[in-house]
Amino acid sequence: MTKIQDGFTSSALTGVSGLDDILAGGFTRGRLFLLEGSPGTGKTTIATQFLMEGAARGEQCLYVTLSETEDELRASAQSHSWDLAGVKLFELVPPESLLDEDQQQSLLYSSDLELGETTRRIFDAFERARPERVVLDSLSEIRLLAQSSLRYRRQILALKHFFSRQNTTVLMLDDLTAEAADKTVHSIAHGVIRLEELAPAYGPERRRLRVTKYRGRRYRGGFHDFKIETGGVAVYPRLVSAEHKNTFSRSVLTSSLAELDALLGGGINRGSSVLLLGPAGTGKSLLALIFLAAAVSRGERAAMYVFDEEIGSLCNRALELGIDVQSMIDGGKLFLEQVDAAELSPGEFSQRVRGRVEQNGVTAVVIDSLNGFQAAMPEENALILHMHELLQYLNRQGATTFLTVAQHGLVGDMQAPVDVTYLADTVILLRYFEASGRVRRAISVIKKRTGSHEDTIREYRIGGKGLRLGKPLTRFQGVLRGVPTLADGAESSALLGDELG
Repeated sequence: MTKIQDGFTSSALTGVSGLDDILAGGFTRGRLFLLEGSPGTGKTTIATQFLMEGAARGEQCLYVTLSETEDELRASAQSHSWDLAGVKLFELVPPESLLDEDQQQSLLYSSDLELGETTRRIFDAFERARPERVVLDSLSEIRLLAQSSLRYRRQILALKHFFSRQNTTVLMLDDLTAEAADKTVHSIAHGVIRLEELAPAYGPERRRLRVTKYRGRRYRGGFHDFKIETGGVAVYPRLVSAEHKNTFSRSVLTSSLAELDALLGGGINRGSSVLLLGPAGTGKSLLALIFLAAAVSRGERAAMYVFDEEIGSLCNRALELGIDVQSMIDGGKLFLEQVDAAELSPGEFSQRVRGRVEQNGVTAVVIDSLNGFQAAMPEENALILHMHELLQYLNRQGATTFLTVAQHGLVGDMQAPVDVTYLADTVILLRYFEASGRVRRAISVIKKRTGSHEDTIREYRIGGKGLRLGKPLTRFQGVLRGVPTLADGAESSALLGDELG
C-alpha cells in the first residue's frame, strides 16, 4: 500500500455505493469512527461492506461481534450473496460458554473483571489477526459492562490508543440504547455517521444518514437517502448542482409544430427547464412527448419518468396520436421509466436522473408529473429544494427538462399543489374554456427567461392527427377564466371554431 509522510494511507474506501462520495474519499486510515443508529438501520450491513472492501484490496480484516453470533453474521451475508472468506469473524462470547458452569458469572465476579476480560480478549483477537480494518459490534455491550460514563469513556480511549498505535482503521457500531444525551464516544471518535429510519404514513420505511462529525475533512453535509437491498446498502448523496458544471452550446430547439415554435418565440433554449401547467386531460404529457420526439429526431437521447400513468397505456395513447414511443425505446434513444412514488425516495430519484444524463448521454428529460414527485416528498419546502437542485443540475449539463404539473379544477380559478413557476425558465399554460356549448382548450406562454415569445392565446385540439394549434385568439377575452366573451368591435357571429384551421 502507498504510504504518505505521517505513516498512514490517505483513505480506506467503505465499499458502500455513494458513501465514499459523501465522505470525500472514505475513512482516514489509522483512525476510529463511530457508526450509530437504532436497530435495523443498516449498521451491520455497512460494516460488513467496509470489511469486504478491505479484503478485496488484500487487507487483513477483523469483525469482532459482542451482540450477534457468527452464524447470524454469516446468514446475513448469505442473504446478500456475499463471500466472507477474506474477513475474520471473532465472536467474543461463544454461545456454548453460556451453558458452561465454569464460565457462569457469580455474585463475586465483578463488572471490573468482566470488562477487563472482554478488553483482553479483543486485544488477543487483534494480535492473532493483525488486521488493518476492524469492526467492533457493538458498543452497547461495553457500555453495560462499564456501568458508568467515566469508565466507559476510559475504556473507549484505551481501545482508540491501542488501535491507533497499530495503524488500524476502526469502525465502532452503536445501537443507541443509551440516553440520547450521552455523547461519550462522539468526542473521542475521528468521525461520526448517524443512520435514521423514518416510517411514513403509507409505504415502506425510509432511511437516511448524516455525517455529524469528521475531523480535518470537508464532507458533504446534510441528510442523504439510502436503502438496503440485496447486495448491500446503496447511498444516494444529496445533489448539489453547483458541483456539476459543463459547457455546451445554448442553441434553440424546435418542435415538429410550426405554430408551437412561433408561440415560443422560435423554440426552447437548450439547457433550460420548461413547466407544462394545466388541469388533468389538457395534454401536458402529449406536449412533452412532442418535444421528446423532436429531440430523438435530431439524434439526441431522451428520458421520461412517469409517476401517474401506466407505461403501456401511455405508449398506446401516444401511438394513436402519431408518436411511436416503443420504436424510440427499441432504438435506444428513449429511456422510459415507471416511478412508484410510494417506493422511491427523492434522493434515489435524483440519482437515477443523474445516471441517465452522465452514463447514457441523455439531453432531454421529462418528469411527469410533479404531483407524483410530491407524493414521494410530502414536505413542500423540501420538495422545492430537491426540484431546484435537480433542475439546476440538468440545466448545467445542457439537458432540457420538461416538468408537468396538474392543477386542481377544470375552469376558472385553479390551484397548483405547489408553486414552482419561478423555478422554470419557460412556463406553458394549458386551459379549458367553454364556447358555443363545447369544451375547448387554449395554450399560452406566460414566461420565458431567454428571448421573446408570443403573448397571445391560441386554441388547440387533440385528435387522430395529434396536437394541432390554431391562430391567436384575437376576437375574444376572458379565455383563461374559462368563459370568454366577444371583445369590443368583434362580430357577434364569430365562432372560436373559425380560429382553428
